[in-house]
Amino acid sequence: KEDTTPAGAGRFLYFAAPLLTMTLAISAIAMIPFGPASIHILGVATPLVVANINVGLLAILAITSIGVYGVALAGWSSNNKYSLLGGLRSSAQMISYELSLTLSVVGILLLAGTFNLSELIMRQDGFTWGFLPKWNLLNPTLPQILGFFCYFVAAVAETNRAPFDLAEAESELVAGYHTEYSSFKFAMFFLGEYASMITVACLASILFLGGWLSPFPPTPGLAWTRYIPAAALAIAGVVLIINGAGYLTAFGRIVLPGLGIALCALAFLVSRPSVIDSVQGPFWFLAKVLLVLFIYVWVRWTLPRFRYDQLMRFGWKFLFPVALLNVVLTSLAVVMRK
Repeated sequence: KEDTTPAGAGRFLYFAAPLLTMTLAISAIAMIPFGPASIHILGVATPLVVANINVGLLAILAITSIGVYGVALAGWSSNNKYSLLGGLRSSAQMISYELSLTLSVVGILLLAGTFNLSELIMRQDGFTWGFLPKWNLLNPTLPQILGFFCYFVAAVAETNRAPFDLAEAESELVAGYHTEYSSFKFAMFFLGEYASMITVACLASILFLGGWLSPFPPTPGLAWTRYIPAAALAIAGVVLIINGAGYLTAFGRIVLPGLGIALCALAFLVSRPSVIDSVQGPFWFLAKVLLVLFIYVWVRWTLPRFRYDQLMRFGWKFLFPVALLNVVLTSLAVVMRK
């Protein structure tokens, strides 16, 4: 679309806001470990994390908390009342729910005692009673069910997704803080939003769902579960081939079956003994991330949008006390365990 700049806009901040939003959202992904430190595929060592730092969790929380500046600057610099209202709403919303989001993570830190994301995952290794994963969501000391609830709700609000999308409520504010944005600047806001969703889903997988750890215990009777990644790729490939054959356009009849054949070939490669163990971690990590993203979409299409007063009341009078309660209960459980 046409790239326009509204008259009276603060040009520097107007152009910097979408860039800031997208850059911060994408940079946080650099500290996400998508698997063990490195995997060996056909004899080649492949690292699965860009920056494995000891304070990875703290760094991600710090980076994502700065994201509010992009939205606030976009609303202020656009010289538009709807954009300004959207920016103010988003600022208040993100600051309010940032507290609950951070407190929901404190319980995990009390249980694990580290900020390193890879170590957080390894602390969840093992099984209770031989079959129940020791993920933090099911932690034998104190299951972090309340923590996960607070984290997910606050994360949805932090990323301005429905039913917390008051910053861009089209029925009230046209399009909110990005009303005056078009072309690639508009796309940068959405790239940043979806990158933030992926980051949130990755953190949920790491903090509560065991990251790259398999949900199945390593027993001989469950050895067949090692072939689940190959089976998933093969099924996806077959579905693409079948659906592609029914397309009316030549593009669909060629591209989709081609992708399906490629996935089937990849499934065959993944099932090889030299590769099968290396793909387990990344596969289960991505599967858990996709599960969280599915819940994101599910919530979006299920719940209606809150009013702004309901949004703030829910954040301060319900979610924040629940997050505090989870911290207190986890602290007591850790002390009693010792």
